Amino acid sequence: MTAARTAAAKVPQVAALFWVTKVLTTGMGETTSDFLAHRLDPMIAVGLAGLVLVAALALQLAVRRYIAGVYWFAVVMVSVFGTMAADVLHVGLGIPYVVSTAFFLAVLAAIFALWYAVEKTLSIHSIRTRRRELFYWATVLTTFALGTAAGDMTASTLHWGYLASGVVFAVVIAVPAIAHGVTGRAPILSFWLAYIVTRPLGASLADWMGVPASRSGLGWGTGPVSLVLALLIGGLVAYLAVSKADVEPQPATVEQVAAVPKVAAATGGR
Repeated sequence: MTAARTAAAKVPQVAALFWVTKVLTTGMGETTSDFLAHRLDPMIAVGLAGLVLVAALALQLAVRRYIAGVYWFAVVMVSVFGTMAADVLHVGLGIPYVVSTAFFLAVLAAIFALWYAVEKTLSIHSIRTRRRELFYWATVLTTFALGTAAGDMTASTLHWGYLASGVVFAVVIAVPAIAHGVTGRAPILSFWLAYIVTRPLGASLADWMGVPASRSGLGWGTGPVSLVLALLIGGLVAYLAVSKADVEPQPATVEQVAAVPKVAAATGGR
């Protein structure tokens, strides 16, 4: 009987609030990473973020269904640590953003290829097994690192600046959304393309708000920006936790499907 049951979804339903919350977490991860790196020794900051990330992912893997607070806490920590991972390659090892962007893109492509080869699907609606969940979080972590490197590459290496980079990524993210809305085709590809671009979009805009005017920013400070984003995320997650607006309907189990004819027969088909 246990094998016949369908596992509950471990990820939220994709709707407007999902994308809003996702973009906010990308921005918070960027500014929080920068804030911690300037307040603590970088190695200590990375180590602490890594420990909290492991704890957050362990909790997410331990729960048996999607829980808004648990899931989004894991996403926030992936955002913070993913930013640090990309920054370590550039600041710590001196690797150019172009190279790190290409590296993380290659890693992401390899994860997608392995995921599809093993599971025959990349749909997030199928995240109902431990193995698929591990593939999912490996993908999420890589997209955050990739997005950080890509956003810094356009802002710094290509000299677009943070605001211009944010505008460009906003246009880019609209392409798969409009294409899917018009044609209704390739929903999985459209989702992952949009998911990847949310990272440099949120990070570029958060950097623009946080960095000083000497770097073409608004100069609000990484600490205040991180705090405001954290409050916004907390409010949205609290709403989702109470409303259950992003909980995917659970498919009928084998036992439930088998029971339908019996119920119909017992009620005379009424």
